[in-house]
Amino acid sequence: MSQDVAPLDASHDLQRSAKRFGDTLFKGVSTGSGIAILAVLAAVACFLVGMSIPALTADASELPFGEFWSYVAPYAFGTVWAAALAMVFAVPMSVGIALFLTHYAPKVLRQVFGYIIDLLAAVPSVVFGLWGINVLAPLVRPLYVWLHEYLGWIPLFSGPVSGTGRTILTVAVVLAVMVLPIITAMCREVFSQTPRLHEEAALALGATRWEMIRTAVLPYGMPGIVSGCMLGLGRALGETMAVAMVLSPAAIINFDLLTSSNPNTIAANIALTFPEAYQLGVNQLIATGLVLFVITLAVNMTARWVISRRAEFSGAN
Repeated sequence: MSQDVAPLDASHDLQRSAKRFGDTLFKGVSTGSGIAILAVLAAVACFLVGMSIPALTADASELPFGEFWSYVAPYAFGTVWAAALAMVFAVPMSVGIALFLTHYAPKVLRQVFGYIIDLLAAVPSVVFGLWGINVLAPLVRPLYVWLHEYLGWIPLFSGPVSGTGRTILTVAVVLAVMVLPIITAMCREVFSQTPRLHEEAALALGATRWEMIRTAVLPYGMPGIVSGCMLGLGRALGETMAVAMVLSPAAIINFDLLTSSNPNTIAANIALTFPEAYQLGVNQLIATGLVLFVITLAVNMTARWVISRRAEFSGAN
């Protein structure tokens, strides 16, 4: 009897040792991955700061693009303005698509339509740029003319209409299409995880389908919606090729949506100007990249703060 027990104890000890080794290995890999992410982020920040110091400390007369803050201000405005316009188009459409896929669409249509939406994320940005130039811009120009004719009293639609349709509003539509699959995927996942009991309780109390979504699904999924919006906003803020190809840029600050004079973005300006930059010009462009880095970091920190405030209310915890 004792001889039979001994092999069992030895096997149990081996299994425990293997389990402990697996836990230790997984913990080490996870911890190392987290540290690596922080190290890469710190390295990027140090590089940007180190390369930006010469441009930030130099006299304005020595800088090839002029005084730094006057130079970067229009591009920072254009970056935020284009991304904000894109989010105005993308967020309602993404939330609506996610709700349709999770609560209205038949199962077969849900799978096919979901694959199509996810496929948009795999399209290269240069393809979106070509689509914006050759298809979207000529297509929307008659709409711009109509907006200027009947709504020109609104400052956003004032000014002469661009003859090519390549305006900040066109760029916003292109960016909205680019970020739509990211926001939709995040919203779809969080909506599908809404507790079934919450939905059934709302319906049992006499709520309609929309009232159930408004009182049970949307509050529960709010942190996920915010997370998806911030991921999409980060993509819109850093997009380069599509903006550089579609937009007719200028170093200005204005809110006109239909004119040919449009504020450029930081990323697109770096891509267009960097090949010809030299000496302090390179440092000045890298310093504009530092401004974009700070803007993106501030957006993500704000998103985490909003999510932390909404998480307890959503019931996700």
